[in-house]
Amino acid sequence: MPDPRPDAVRIPRDPDDDFQPSAIEGRRQLLSDASEGSLAHLFGAPVPMEEARGNIENLVGYAQVPVGLAGPLRVETSAGWREVLVPMATTEGALVASYSRGMRLIGEAGGAWSRVVAEQLSQHPVLVYDSARAALAAADLCRGQFDRFAAIVAGATNHGSLVGVEPQVIGRRLILRLVFRTGDAIGINMAARAADEISEWVARDSGALERFVHGQDVEKRANARALVEGRGRSVVCDVTIPRAVLERVTRTTPEALESISRTYARGFAQMGTQNWAVQSANGLAAVLLACGQDVAYLTECATGFLDLECTAAGDLHAAISLPSLLVGTVGGGALKGTARECLSILDCVGDGKGNLFAELLGAIVLAGDLSLMAAFCTHEFVAAHERLGRNRPASNPGGESRT
Repeated sequence: MPDPRPDAVRIPRDPDDDFQPSAIEGRRQLLSDASEGSLAHLFGAPVPMEEARGNIENLVGYAQVPVGLAGPLRVETSAGWREVLVPMATTEGALVASYSRGMRLIGEAGGAWSRVVAEQLSQHPVLVYDSARAALAAADLCRGQFDRFAAIVAGATNHGSLVGVEPQVIGRRLILRLVFRTGDAIGINMAARAADEISEWVARDSGALERFVHGQDVEKRANARALVEGRGRSVVCDVTIPRAVLERVTRTTPEALESISRTYARGFAQMGTQNWAVQSANGLAAVLLACGQDVAYLTECATGFLDLECTAAGDLHAAISLPSLLVGTVGGGALKGTARECLSILDCVGDGKGNLFAELLGAIVLAGDLSLMAAFCTHEFVAAHERLGRNRPASNPGGESRT
């Protein structure tokens, strides 16, 4: 995979004390030069209280979480090649350094490839009937009402649309899976309103005893349905890393990574998890928080699969599949305060950027998983956290993680 921009951006660092004002100012200057808008709030200017209107009640102020830069991350997206610095909000020492190492690995391999392969936000109202026969009759009714339901959705939003109606019967209950497109927003409020209106019509026309707009509640919880069907934006991302690059950057081999991946798969299967990545929640939480997303969706977003395989040529093929990324670049808190500024660093502000944001997230997760799995192979994980992940400001103030 050719990389059209071989000259990597370097994040300024001070090996003696990386928290000195001069080191921080160097990184701020790097971001200011690369960003089109002001980053004043990210650099410490207060966010006006009124910017929180519509996002919170009983406002008292803003929480402050440290934001660090990982990267640069090189990835070919549906919008073309991107090389970006990644803002990550976290209090876990060693996390940003670990993701930076994974991004370095991907960059020296020529860059990753990432794509959104599906966009579908589902809602699942449930209707209850007096018999299975009545529930099946209601399911048949719903199958012939797509145009009516689509019109209800069109009346509820200027941006979303209905793309699927899938009735399923369990005993005397009808689960009505409604699938929406939501543009560049997560679109939950729109979809919930539309699902409420549709289920109300179905209940009235089919004689339902009860209806619950969130009857099968997949919202903000890990679930097998979201893993298999996908919810929000479904992303795949992969990269082939030459053996020599892998050994130089991480001190391990393709064979070792493939072997540990097989072992982890047994463990994941035994515990019954929907998250077959190794630290997807870490990177996603840090970026979602920095970029003003609803972090409660992390439980769904982090589900997916990591594949690590040794190729016939002896290199490493690494891929991540994240079927349920519930993120947006408009709406909610995405365009307010520091969130807008962090999205601008990724060139992901506003309309037309939702898929790009999701594709970058896929590459970010892949970078973190590669770095962590390599640290497990070389038994460096604990030592790195001892050096960087504890509050010991005098012991190693500028040290760089080996994970």
